Amino acid sequence: MLDLGWTELLVIGIVALIVVGPKDLPGMFQAVGRFVGKAKGMAREFSRAMNDAADQSGVNEIQKSFKSASNPMKTAMNELKKTTEDATSDVDKATRPPLDPERREMADQIREKSAEMAEARHAAEAAEHAPDADRDPASQAAPEAPADDTAGDKR
Repeated sequence: MLDLGWTELLVIGIVALIVVGPKDLPGMFQAVGRFVGKAKGMAREFSRAMNDAADQSGVNEIQKSFKSASNPMKTAMNELKKTTEDATSDVDKATRPPLDPERREMADQIREKSAEMAEARHAAEAAEHAPDADRDPASQAAPEAPADDTAGDKR
């Protein structure tokens, strides 16, 4: 766009003040402001229309394929990771024996106990972060200072 500094704007303002006059200057600035606003709106609409046309014609897919072609190592590594993840998940499923009923029951008990402990922890955190009005007065009292055993000893 135009590269105007403060000095150029000051010169333009002084020339406009001389040519147009102080009486008509605010109206001219309003007209210029409306023109600039309309120009920006038209540019924004044009840009949006071009992006929509590019999306409809599939340019984004072509752009992705160009990016993958320009960096074949990354594409190959992504495919390799995907393949190894699929292979390791298949191996894990195939080699893991099913649990016998006793171990399955123990695993269920562990899950239940973990869920209970998590709920208790969440409740304790919620109580800790609750406003002071919701707490009982006993918990609002200041903690007592520990007794100093050395204060009574005079040697």
